[in-house]
Amino acid sequence: MPTLKIPLIVTANELFEFPSDGFRYELIRGNLHMMSPAGGRHGRLAHRIAVLLDKHVEEFKLGVVFAAETGFRIAVDPDTVLAPDVAFLKQSRYDSLANETGYLPLAPDLAIEVRSPNDREARIEAKTFAWLDAGCPLVLIVDPEAETIQACRSREQIQVFESHESVDCSDAVSQWVLSVSEVFRR
Repeated sequence: MPTLKIPLIVTANELFEFPSDGFRYELIRGNLHMMSPAGGRHGRLAHRIAVLLDKHVEEFKLGVVFAAETGFRIAVDPDTVLAPDVAFLKQSRYDSLANETGYLPLAPDLAIEVRSPNDREARIEAKTFAWLDAGCPLVLIVDPEAETIQACRSREQIQVFESHESVDCSDAVSQWVLSVSEVFRR
């Protein structure tokens, strides 16, 4: 049986030039991490959140919403490139980008991660803290099993919202409030 040989990749540019092999990768402090394809519930929830966010963003002309395949280079030397399930960037920050064909060289204003069944708690926490440390003001962690959303604004300021609650995201996306029950609506 043939084995998958992955070359040593240590920079964002090397990852960007890497030919597609059907897998998704993130680069964490110069180390390549393969990401398994997401399941149906994961994709459905990420899409629902993206639609809700995009509707609000478009209505008020606030900026740009990005899908899961978008890489954000949030650290250099060693490089870190992460791809959240959904992301938002304010219009003024988006307009300041000279070139958007490669990885976006900044942290988004909002990063949303939908927890997968095989995600370990330590991995989710590390990714959340990487977003926050890079300057992302708000990271939402969506937990399909518990049907909750964690709003992380710093390492110390983490709130958990349940089905009867809403997450006020206006500090990252002007006037946007996300209803937890709307996310998990069947």
